[in-house]
Amino acid sequence: MTNDSKPSRRDFVKQSTLLAGGVIAAPLISGANYFSGSDDVIKVALIGCGGRGTGAAMQALLSKQNVKIVAMADAFRDRLDNCYKKLTAEDMSDSGVKGNLKAKVDVPEERKFVGFDGYEKAIPLADVVILATPPGFRPIHFEEAIKQNKHVFMEKPVATDPAGVQK
Repeated sequence: MTNDSKPSRRDFVKQSTLLAGGVIAAPLISGANYFSGSDDVIKVALIGCGGRGTGAAMQALLSKQNVKIVAMADAFRDRLDNCYKKLTAEDMSDSGVKGNLKAKVDVPEERKFVGFDGYEKAIPLADVVILATPPGFRPIHFEEAIKQNKHVFMEKPVATDPAGVQK
C-alpha cells in the first residue's frame, strides 16, 4: 500500500524554516570573520589605561588581525602617558614581547582623552572598545559603547552594585 498524498502546508513550512535557518547560520558556522579583507584595520579604543588596560591592549595588538589602537582614555594623565609609553616602547623585552608594537599604536595627542568623560570622546573613534576601568564605572561605559553599536572587550565584573547591574 502506498501513500501518494501531496506535501501538506505543515511540511512546507517545516522545510522552509530549516532551509532559512541553514542559510542564516552558514556564515556563523563557517567561522567567517567580520573583517575578512586583508587590508581592513580593526580600530580599538582603550578606556582605562592602568596595568590591566595596558596588558589587554598589548594582547589585542599581538593578535594576528590587523589591529590598531586609535584612541585612549583615562581619568588620570599619568596613567594614560605610562600606558602609551609602554605600548610604543622600542624594546618591549621586559613585557615578554618580541619586537615592538609601535606601528600598531596610532594615538596622537588629540585622541588621548583625560577625565571622567574621556570615554565619550574615545568610543566613537573605534570598532572595538576595551573597557579596563574600575568596576564602578563599567556599566556607564558599557552602556555608551553598546548605544554606539561597538564591540566590547570588558574586564569582569560588569557591575558591583544593583544600580549598575540594572543598567
